[in-house]
Amino acid sequence: MRVIVAGAGVAGLAAARGLLNAGHDVEVYEQAPELRTAGGSVTLWPGSTAILDELGVGYAGLGRRLETMESWADDGRRLVTVDLTAAERRYGHPCVHVARRELVEALSAGLPVVYGAGVEHAEPERAQARLTGGRTVRGDLLVGADGRRSAVRRALWGEDPAALSGWVTWQGFTTAPTSLTHSRRAVMIAGRRELCGLIPAGAGRLLWWFDVQASPGGPFWQDDPDIVPRLRERFGGWADPVPAVLETTEDVGFFPHHRQAIPRVWGRGPTTLAGDAAHTMPPTMAQGANQALEDAWLLTRSAGGDLRADERARARIARRPAMIAGTEVTNRQRSFTGLVPDWMATRMHMASLRRFSTYLLTAS
Repeated sequence: MRVIVAGAGVAGLAAARGLLNAGHDVEVYEQAPELRTAGGSVTLWPGSTAILDELGVGYAGLGRRLETMESWADDGRRLVTVDLTAAERRYGHPCVHVARRELVEALSAGLPVVYGAGVEHAEPERAQARLTGGRTVRGDLLVGADGRRSAVRRALWGEDPAALSGWVTWQGFTTAPTSLTHSRRAVMIAGRRELCGLIPAGAGRLLWWFDVQASPGGPFWQDDPDIVPRLRERFGGWADPVPAVLETTEDVGFFPHHRQAIPRVWGRGPTTLAGDAAHTMPPTMAQGANQALEDAWLLTRSAGGDLRADERARARIARRPAMIAGTEVTNRQRSFTGLVPDWMATRMHMASLRRFSTYLLTAS
């Protein structure tokens, strides 16, 4: 089967690799002039590291394996600790935090990607796409994995259905030494109306992020000229290592949170969607890349079968983290975190990983 994949992000690259491994003829077309490596890092839960294993992408040398996920108050008091090794033992694969650059480089190795050739228009019923520059390509299957602004989705659904949630993330890496940089601990520090996250990403890097409420044109928005001093003012009095991270902060990345209602089916005819093109969600549940890998895994297993049935199966699962993330509940966790003992929080986390994963529900 000849497969056209639009987009060389996590979803598109994983789908292309899986379909190639299954013996299909795959072509990937990406709008950017080269591999898109910008962005921070992602947390891959056990279902996703298992999927990487099946795709032949070794994760042992990627990022940093995590053993605990902790929530602190802004004064440094530990509120709750989730034991991530319990899920590793239960599901047979670890939780890994990896820079997005490393992940897409590993997924793209050896794949037939054509850069500078994004999809401008698609004809879903014919699995056909017109590329930048006017060239037209056609396959037996068209996969729209071209992100939130997907041209393939626009041909299927119309305009972008995602809306701003009212929250934004400012994030980046620091290589300055901290107490967490070489640990295996993910830490979220909750304020009254804001959140700081700190996770080691391997190679001496610590990902930091700050989630705050913001709207276009106001403080903390993309064009805020005083963003670094503003972050230091807002978070500078928080527990170590937050002040030290803020002192070394210069390059910051801006990510507004979007949410959307996920429909029961995503495609039409021999055309389907994957990743953010199908289910944009805020990053607060750390599920974007994981759901993209889940899409690719199911598509690889069932290519040539009933696409609509697969979309319905994935929609039932993807809606669960999307709905929770859309409430931005983790950014308001100060009010309830600490009311649950560690053992119960660990069990709840393990159960949610399974509920959020088509792979784990199928394999376990």
